[in-house]
Amino acid sequence: MTKNNSSYFSIRNFESSDTNRVIFIWEKCGLVRSWNNPNLDIQRKLSFQKDLFFIGELNNDIIATAMFGYDGHRGWLNYFAVIPKYQKTGFGKQLLNFGETILIEKGCPKLNIQIRTENIESMDFYKQVGCTEDAVVSFGKRLIED
Repeated sequence: MTKNNSSYFSIRNFESSDTNRVIFIWEKCGLVRSWNNPNLDIQRKLSFQKDLFFIGELNNDIIATAMFGYDGHRGWLNYFAVIPKYQKTGFGKQLLNFGETILIEKGCPKLNIQIRTENIESMDFYKQVGCTEDAVVSFGKRLIED
């Protein structure tokens, strides 16, 4: 646990009972899209590297989520969210650092993060925590419709 402003922030693995709260956070943070069913995304993550799905709690209340992955070549971060009223408090940075440490322990050399072009605030956050913009274009292809 980490003490921050007389509160206790802790990080743990996702549990199925967290589902509704996690989806609520994703909705509050604008991460849910019509083409991604958040319940299915959670089920998919639980079937693959569930040990890399983290919850951040402040005084036992879930306020943050992070879905990390590692494919043996690169690490990935998805559904990284902090309830808006707790953004810019350091909790997101703590959660990100925690996940990065786990990836490093697995031998992961680089973390990739995809950010929607309109999400300037997120880009600013990642720059502040040492990320740089890669000179790449992201392509995607839906293989299974939700």
